Amino acid sequence: MTPGEGPWEGRGEGPDEGLGAAQRRLAEAQGRVVAALVAGADPPEGFDPERIRRQASSLIAKRRTIVARIRPDVAAAAGRDLAAEFAAYARSRSAPPPGYRADADDFAAWLRERGRMPDPPRKPRWWSRLLP
Repeated sequence: MTPGEGPWEGRGEGPDEGLGAAQRRLAEAQGRVVAALVAGADPPEGFDPERIRRQASSLIAKRRTIVARIRPDVAAAAGRDLAAEFAAYARSRSAPPPGYRADADDFAAWLRERGRMPDPPRKPRWWSRLLP
């Protein structure tokens, strides 16, 4: 090899372009793994589908436990069906909402849409205290 030549000669890419392409491929592969774990997508080639399914179920169980701690009223409304209801809710979404509080509130709305949870009580307006 002469100075200035490298393994990229003849391919139209320099060392930075080759690294960028590798990073893009890695990001795409990671995106496919995440989609399989949180959105029910097919696992990428080379991954054990059963292990991905078990890990996805574990992540749903973790979210359910935290949601039940944040919103015990939601857990009470779902009752004994909490695990099945939360799994159906989680699988109906393409991705979890950003943060557990949002997840808990979205799950409450999901239950409310199905008649499993009453509407939240209306808070009195501040000015209603001034009325006789």
